[in-house]
Amino acid sequence: MRVIAGTAKGRRLKPVPGETTRPITDRVKVALFDVISGDMQGSVFLDLFAGTGGVGIEALSRGAREAVFVDIDPNAIRILRENLKSTQLEEKAVVVRSDSFSYLERRERRPFDAIYVAPPQYRSLWIRALQSIDSRPDWLAPDGMVVVQIDPKEAQAVAVGNLSEFDRRRYGSTLLIFFEKPGE
Repeated sequence: MRVIAGTAKGRRLKPVPGETTRPITDRVKVALFDVISGDMQGSVFLDLFAGTGGVGIEALSRGAREAVFVDIDPNAIRILRENLKSTQLEEKAVVVRSDSFSYLERRERRPFDAIYVAPPQYRSLWIRALQSIDSRPDWLAPDGMVVVQIDPKEAQAVAVGNLSEFDRRRYGSTLLIFFEKPGE
């Protein structure tokens, strides 16, 4: 794993030991940022179930103003902090050790331009997270987006009222689903 582009381009990221996280591959990260990179400059990014922090770090490297990383695993938090330090992006980062659903129940101080959701697989946690975000439209800026990373076997229709799916891309055993909050 490495940072693909931007100020920290080429820096290697440490993985979280064990099987508790599923880091995004470089190929999928390139594809993801091909879709969302135009929206990174000056943005505020939320990386839920952050693990190594690879996606949020990539957003910071590409010009995001701030990234909030949320994970409950103490090992993930430790590795995430090390990755932020090695990429010299820690000043733009807020690291929160919390369950992602508890975090989503809080009243956030400002809306996010992009929210990345990559929970543990095969537990339908992505649906719960997406519906939680959808029920609180103030979490997203106008024209904000939510990106969900799941295994294609987990894909199913999800009832949402404030978000609409605008793209879906499959890369082997990874499916990215893009939702947007239409502008006001």
